[in-house]
Amino acid sequence: MKVLLAHSFYMALDAKQAAIKEPFPPLGTLIAAGQLRQEGFEVDVFDAMVAAGPQDFKTHLAQSKPEVVVFFEDNFNWLSKMCLAEMRQACFEMLAEVKARGLWSVVVGSDASDFPELFLKAGADYVIKGEGEWRLIELLKSRQTGPGVFTLSDGLVFGSPPEKPVHDLSRFALPAWDLVDLARYRAIWHQNGRPFTLNMMTTRGCPYRCNWCAKPIHGRRYDIRPANQVVAEMQNLKAQYAVEAIWFSDDIFGLNKKWLASFCAGIQSAFGSDPVPYKIQIRADLIQEETADWLARSGCREAWMGVESGSQKILDAMDKDLNLTQIENATRLLKKNGIRPCFFLQFGYPGEEAQDIHATWQMVKRLKPEAIGISVAYPLPNTPFFEKVKDLIENQDHWQISGDMQPIFKATYPRAFYPLLYRYIHLLFCQLKGKLPLRDRLRFWQLKRSLRTFQIEGIPF
Repeated sequence: MKVLLAHSFYMALDAKQAAIKEPFPPLGTLIAAGQLRQEGFEVDVFDAMVAAGPQDFKTHLAQSKPEVVVFFEDNFNWLSKMCLAEMRQACFEMLAEVKARGLWSVVVGSDASDFPELFLKAGADYVIKGEGEWRLIELLKSRQTGPGVFTLSDGLVFGSPPEKPVHDLSRFALPAWDLVDLARYRAIWHQNGRPFTLNMMTTRGCPYRCNWCAKPIHGRRYDIRPANQVVAEMQNLKAQYAVEAIWFSDDIFGLNKKWLASFCAGIQSAFGSDPVPYKIQIRADLIQEETADWLARSGCREAWMGVESGSQKILDAMDKDLNLTQIENATRLLKKNGIRPCFFLQFGYPGEEAQDIHATWQMVKRLKPEAIGISVAYPLPNTPFFEKVKDLIENQDHWQISGDMQPIFKATYPRAFYPLLYRYIHLLFCQLKGKLPLRDRLRFWQLKRSLRTFQIEGIPF
């Protein structure tokens, strides 16, 4: 059986991501492709990330001539977890094309796990909820439903809950990197003046309870790949594909100290004093003297922390299990070890007022991270946060693209305030770093004037 694997995140359909120009291949899709190939299937991949739009899928489908099409979203990409409406619609268009050709199709991913009926009514024959690699293989071999597989009959959705996920991550195949155009990715990174970076994962899941974080695929688990397997994959990526940097897309890197020590030793053995530089996402409370040293010696050059807010009140409301002292200590230790500390910030969480926004900026101003990423509170389905604000939701649709930055629920301030705040804080940060380009200075003052019209006291305008 020939299987065409696809996904529907098109960088070209998201103006923000297209401007950033830091595309990553669909890691989750490629792992599934490797898994299917290991089981004897003939496999092809349509990579939407670097395609122009769904019309490219139509051309690829005609050339590939598969027997079945599997839309396997990249579950290691936070953009896929956001379930953006533009990408959902793209998937619907692709499903319609598959159905028009009389082929059968399967959908696996965060959005489909939350809303299987939408994808089944759009033309999918099956939706697999949760972790899909092994269940997909069984479905393709038998075409019989099982736990986690949902179908539509007489307009009603039928299926049973998924089984427990596979905890031994060494059982999963390596990504089928040869099925995507890595030369095209390399060219985009180099044209943007950046080192060619590929994505890897060392873990699945996150055991923490931040109440806005959705876990539709991997849940509140934390399973780790063997450290020697990760090191070997890094060696292969450097030798075979000339990778220049790695982005570990784990929700949390290095939670297990014993694993991190083993990983550091393995990197030093394999690469000596010239490891592949990498960046990670990690919790601030995990950064201690010892862990910061291991990270630095194994090649970590950049660490993104979900700092979210400079207000302890907001951190507690989010169930972050994190305090401001831990954030400060982590930032200091990372800098001490030559690792660039970077902050993820979130505005608009329920209860956040002017003094909390001000506290967040003051924290950034005091700690001076190397970079910041800003989001606006976004209630994803099946999260405690969603349950908290569901009666306040004014717009039932998802964001169209990742740059929309407007609350879909009734927040403290008007919806129009938050996109302006998002852009203004970014420019304020550039000014703090002494990197505000001349072309942006007029825009900076225009944003400042616009924000003043809201007459909100206590914000750094």
